[in-house]
Amino acid sequence: MAERIVVDPVTRIEGHLRVEAMVEGGKIVDAVSAGTMIRGLEIILRDRDPRDAWALVQRICGVCTTIHALASVRSVEDALKIRIPKNAELIRNIMFTTLYVHDHVVHFYHLHAPDWVDIPNALKADPAATAQLAQSISRWPKSTAGYFKDVQTKLKTFVDSGQLGIFANAYWGHPAYKLPPEANLMAVAHYLEALSWQKEIVKIHTIFGGKNPHPNYVVGGMASAIDINSDNALNIERFNMIGRLIDEAMEFVEQVYIPDLLAIASFYKDTAAYGGGVGNFLCYGDLPTTHINDPLGFLFPRGVILNKNLGEVLDVDPRDPEQILEYTDHSWYKNSKSGLHPWAGETNIHYTGPKPPYKTLDESGAFNQAYSWLKSPRWREKSVEVGPLARMLVAYAKKDCKAHDLVKSEVDKVLGGLGVGPEALFSTLGRTAARGIETKLCAAWLKQFYNELLANIKSGDQTTFNKERWEPSTWDKDCKGVGIAEAPRGALGHWIHIQNGKIANYQCVVPTTWNGSPKDHKNQPGAIEAALIGTPLVKPEEPVELLRTIHSFDPCLACAAHLTDRENREITTIDVLR
Repeated sequence: MAERIVVDPVTRIEGHLRVEAMVEGGKIVDAVSAGTMIRGLEIILRDRDPRDAWALVQRICGVCTTIHALASVRSVEDALKIRIPKNAELIRNIMFTTLYVHDHVVHFYHLHAPDWVDIPNALKADPAATAQLAQSISRWPKSTAGYFKDVQTKLKTFVDSGQLGIFANAYWGHPAYKLPPEANLMAVAHYLEALSWQKEIVKIHTIFGGKNPHPNYVVGGMASAIDINSDNALNIERFNMIGRLIDEAMEFVEQVYIPDLLAIASFYKDTAAYGGGVGNFLCYGDLPTTHINDPLGFLFPRGVILNKNLGEVLDVDPRDPEQILEYTDHSWYKNSKSGLHPWAGETNIHYTGPKPPYKTLDESGAFNQAYSWLKSPRWREKSVEVGPLARMLVAYAKKDCKAHDLVKSEVDKVLGGLGVGPEALFSTLGRTAARGIETKLCAAWLKQFYNELLANIKSGDQTTFNKERWEPSTWDKDCKGVGIAEAPRGALGHWIHIQNGKIANYQCVVPTTWNGSPKDHKNQPGAIEAALIGTPLVKPEEPVELLRTIHSFDPCLACAAHLTDRENREITTIDVLR
């Protein structure tokens, strides 16, 4: 008989995710992914000026900051037929790739690494042996015995005091941990270094956007005045600082993150046997290089792969009302119908779940039993996965895309280094490795866009804003637009309908709505639910393997859903049932 385990909330993610897994014979045989917060920004945006939408929707999340603003301004520009200047496109690409490098490194070390690294075990390490290990995989200058000894002493102080902070209440000593003490100590040291480094790279956002999180954007370009000789604009001093920050980021990624990823992955090749999920992958594409927003010029190509078939990449059209539909059969909404294209999307809240606190959800009591605040987006009625793995697979398979050769080379290099075949990509291990490969690519592209921007400015072009259609009097009375972007966590779309200069409807379909969705009208599971099936659990009461698969998606429930109680009452209590 299957045993049900509940993890609520799943920690080390953004927002609140509840996972209930049925375990039988030491493996997960079924799973329920439930978003326990509701997002209401679509309601807040009604009747507002579309030029202001980016500033509101950017507050959906403080982790994937900038990307919602980018999708929003693109949706408005699409509706109003606005073309932005080349400098603005390049600055947006710089902001985009900066976000990727920052977000992926932070995810690996601070959200995902504790699933693989037994932190207290680092106290057993030999610092000299740790230095030897670190020097064997990279040329990072800090890799000395004295440095690792100092890190070990600092860690011992925390452990002895009992003040482990965010490292408390974990599954330390779990038999699923496989790293030797020296690898654990190396990872702990780099965890601390990444904490310090990550606050530097985001300065690029503050220079171009004024602040971070939530830097400034503007419909029609970027609010970034360029004058290399002025003290009150982006000048040569600021550009030199950006160049230095980019060089430091590339060095950290190439000398710390990627070597650590490959070293740790080499001890966990068994995770290539599970976590594959639905086997369908979707990517909208991003990073335009032709300045006409042509998908053929995207560095991240657009496409869909079905049934793990790398021999065929299907096209994606976010405007096609038959392709992308959101279903609510297992969601807490009461819409006019289930299965709406975002331009016709509705957000009618209707909670029918158990009264908190509750032990388990009842998703099987009826075919249309609701159990999540997330809707179920589907591509041609198929459940798909989005994110780094989807992007790398589409680029790997799409031979005519701009980045195919580069992506294939990097993917094959990683697979060869680990001694695994392409089938390993469809797994928890593959998903984690894809994020690292993508980070290395984005760091290089970040440098490329920076150099292109400098060259364009030197040619005499300092324009960053197109004001031709800024005034509402120049707009069509009724128009629709879609802004798509590849957020670090996957395909992001903002659909807008503008009537008489105001927002008539606004719908966001975010990456974790794709990945973390509940079952749909055909009872098809979402990507996370499907990926958990088959995951082995050595100790079901301490399901670290379950967390590895969930964290490999890097869920962001804040993007997927929000709920605020104005009465400040207790909405729910949180327990982990073991």
